[in-house]
Amino acid sequence: MLLPFESVVRTHGTVVLRVCRSILAVHDADDAWSETFLAAMDAYPRLPADANVEAWLVTIARRKCIDLLRAQGRRAVTVERMPEEPGTLGIPEDALEARADADAVARAVAVLPHRQRQAVTYHYLGGLAYREVADIIGGTTEAARRAAADGIRTLRRTMGAES
Repeated sequence: MLLPFESVVRTHGTVVLRVCRSILAVHDADDAWSETFLAAMDAYPRLPADANVEAWLVTIARRKCIDLLRAQGRRAVTVERMPEEPGTLGIPEDALEARADADAVARAVAVLPHRQRQAVTYHYLGGLAYREVADIIGGTTEAARRAAADGIRTLRRTMGAES
């Protein structure tokens, strides 16, 4: 028997948001997250009871992210620099430090080779097994495991050099 959709959102919402944020900018990731759950809500009643709901949602999220990336190619060119910097008034110091750390990790992940970035994102952020990662990005389970390991090694080296 399928759980109520509200509990599915509560249980898997964070994982889906991580996947979206690893592929898109923050504001686009929020849009992709919303679109993922709107599409999932429509299809959820037809989902088999034994389905892996998390993998199903991550697949939908990945496709929504791809749709948004394609849409960006049809948008007007954005400016290189915002005319004003966002304010930090009222934001606790530890939240600013956490945001800086998250931004540093996001930049480090963004420069990984494509397959490594996908493997790291789907396995470590999306929580998918290597077999499921291999199904998504193509190749064998061992290749997905190797790509994720290489990506993590590069991130440790990169992040260690920054600190």
